[in-house]
Amino acid sequence: MITLLSPAKSLDYETKPATRKHTEPRPLDESGHLIDRLRELPASEIASLMHISDDLATLNAQRYADFAPPFTLRNAKQAVLAFDGDVYQGLDAPSFSERDFTEAQKTIRILSGLYGVLRPLDLMQPYRLEMGTKLRTDRGANLYSWWGDTISEVLKADLAESPGADVVVNLASDEYFSSVRPGVVGARIIAPRFEDTNAQGKRSIVSFYAKRARGTMAGWMVRNRVRTASALTQFDADGYRYDKAASQPDQPVFVRSFEDRPAPAAS
Repeated sequence: MITLLSPAKSLDYETKPATRKHTEPRPLDESGHLIDRLRELPASEIASLMHISDDLATLNAQRYADFAPPFTLRNAKQAVLAFDGDVYQGLDAPSFSERDFTEAQKTIRILSGLYGVLRPLDLMQPYRLEMGTKLRTDRGANLYSWWGDTISEVLKADLAESPGADVVVNLASDEYFSSVRPGVVGARIIAPRFEDTNAQGKRSIVSFYAKRARGTMAGWMVRNRVRTASALTQFDADGYRYDKAASQPDQPVFVRSFEDRPAPAAS
């Protein structure tokens, strides 16, 4: 069983990594070709293409210029520790034990616009390239055309080596999961849904909470060595509970009451 996550825009290259274990991304030569294409773009075009500020565009143009294998712990960081958004705060990989990192390496895959598929311990140099970016290459008008079947073929091969049934737990966003071709992967896809109840009792998906819950579930699966689809219903972290009546076989629903929501952070 493999769990899919999206990457994060926020990165942390300042904090010392919680492990020295690391691997090299696959297929890194594909990333290099994308970097070559990105180096052709002036910062002004990067800003327009990615809908980001001029300062961020300049920063990322420099990142593309600095991209240089081989990756080491001096010029890169493990992906699961470098990403620092809502999903990764829920995942809380810095608290993993060495055995947890080993488990995560087997069972978690991070989809990436630049790297395709990252294992948690794959070293990653800083970048910004969202999967939905309409970057034209010699393979088409966007990154979905660039990656084609490659991401799905990597996942299929990894799934064959993963413990448990042929199941993919999709905790990635629609933008990133759209790079996966289920027919190529050839596995059952389970997409958990996280809902929060407001003060009036109405249930809905709250983006901020749902992102964090996806990471929390992925971390829970690692720490508890969850390797079967049926065990997902036992997820009960951060106040969420499985709702059997609202669930479908491939879309388990987890609900949290208004009272169980975390209090707003103090300003």
